[in-house]
Amino acid sequence: MRNYGRIALFGAACLAGASITSALMAHGNVTPQAVDTSALPEIGADWVQHNPYRGNATAAKIGESAYGQNCARCHGLDAESGGIAPDLRYLEVGDSGDEWFIQRYQHGSNHDGKVYMPPFGDVLGQKAGWAIRAWLETKHQE
Repeated sequence: MRNYGRIALFGAACLAGASITSALMAHGNVTPQAVDTSALPEIGADWVQHNPYRGNATAAKIGESAYGQNCARCHGLDAESGGIAPDLRYLEVGDSGDEWFIQRYQHGSNHDGKVYMPPFGDVLGQKAGWAIRAWLETKHQE
């Protein structure tokens, strides 16, 4: 009879461990969350290649919230990656980094038929993407 107690205790410990692990790994909702960009200047319908909100404090604040809701689950809280996806603090600042960022944001990343990052361009829009980029530049590290 003692074995049943040990088995039950072991099972309970495994379930508790799995629950804690999944809670730690889940940084946010898996469904893209809407971003209110109404406070930002209009950009237009055509995608621009360079961040029109660079240095804009309002854009950075909106971008921080948008990042937390849509990007942190893979790229890490406060832009510090835990190894799941690239650490975006090391993304180049300026136009060269804009090019890489907007390409990934618009189209996502697929390799060998596997989706590593879903596309967000059509879901969240250009203004939200550039706001996220504006915030990421405030977190930049060499």
